[in-house]
Amino acid sequence: MVKRYLCSIIIGMVVILSIGTYYVKVASSASGLPMYTFKTLEGSSKELDPVIINGSHEANPYFESLTIESNQTTYDSEKSYFESLTGRQDAQMGRLMKEHRSFMRGKDFIDSFYEDSDFLAYASVNEDFTKSGKMESEFAIALLEKKSEDETSFNIELPDQERIMNTSIRDVQLIHSKLQVLTTNDVNSNDEKQTKEVHLYTIDLANKKVISDKTLLSETYNGNDQVEVGMPVDVAPTQSNNMILISVIKGVNHEDGSYEERPNESKLLSYHYETEKIENVKWPKNESLSLDKIRKGFVDGKSLYVVDNQSNNYHIKTIDLSSQKVTKDLELDLAVHKNEEYFATVKNGSVYFLLGNDRYPEEMDYKTKPPRLLIADLKTGKTLYKGETVIQSAEQKKTKNLGFYVENIEVK
Repeated sequence: MVKRYLCSIIIGMVVILSIGTYYVKVASSASGLPMYTFKTLEGSSKELDPVIINGSHEANPYFESLTIESNQTTYDSEKSYFESLTGRQDAQMGRLMKEHRSFMRGKDFIDSFYEDSDFLAYASVNEDFTKSGKMESEFAIALLEKKSEDETSFNIELPDQERIMNTSIRDVQLIHSKLQVLTTNDVNSNDEKQTKEVHLYTIDLANKKVISDKTLLSETYNGNDQVEVGMPVDVAPTQSNNMILISVIKGVNHEDGSYEERPNESKLLSYHYETEKIENVKWPKNESLSLDKIRKGFVDGKSLYVVDNQSNNYHIKTIDLSSQKVTKDLELDLAVHKNEEYFATVKNGSVYFLLGNDRYPEEMDYKTKPPRLLIADLKTGKTLYKGETVIQSAEQKKTKNLGFYVENIEVK
């Protein structure tokens, strides 16, 4: 008994010392770091309230990860001990964690969730190698009924799992009380060839079993050939959606290390959950709208929004998915500059466009241009906000190789 209490005391002291040491490090690392904020050049600063920008403060050879949220800078080193354990989360995951803390425990990756007014559903894949070297894969399924707060969870094996090398969840939908789970699978071809497949698994939640495994796409290649299967960014990944776009990019890796895309062999597909049809999408035959640009676009279930940087200013082109035509060409009040990196997202009828740092800055000096943010109405094209980052510290302006490096932009 004495040993047990002694062990508990030692563990408690270790935890207290660890937390104490953590906060000492936080205090020392956070001191002297600059505060990055946006200086308003046009529009209302209230437009910044839902904006979250992840990046880092660069002062070669050191850097500190940071987040600008509601125009306030927070460094990762300033976060609490327990916040640091969870790591950086996107805004949508943060909301789900706050609203359904118990259900969300141990769950991540926003594309694994489906949500409506009644249910929150989750699907992930657990993979592990057996002693014989074979892969074992199973679905981890969970369902929360919001009103009653009843939770259901179970695991089931993936069909034909002996063929599967690895699986990635791409979309989850709840249709007619059945969970639809869309995945991309790397498949063992038992030869030198490689195969990528897109599968749609239908899961009967009541009987806890997979009732259908449909292969929507299968691409086999070998040698130096390469196939990439992807989806445009879904701006509302947890919401009900009747259609998903699938891009297939084909190319070849040459012996000199270069890569050549084969646009004539690449394609864009759409899958409709209700009709269960997969179709080729004939995107607008416009020289500036390549498949590569389209696959990097943003989709909301009805429209696809594509960034076009082939003219003097950036454009956002809206493609209606039913007619497959460009219905709007929005010119942004932002000039295109060579090698300048941009970050964009679409939310609540607006486009949020952030010009970051040069892709290939000389001597890794990120001080050339401060990141600039533009928020515009997607329908009218009106600029709602325009601003650029400034440093809220006179001392830090004298530091060499000082800069703010952007990683991504989110909108709550």
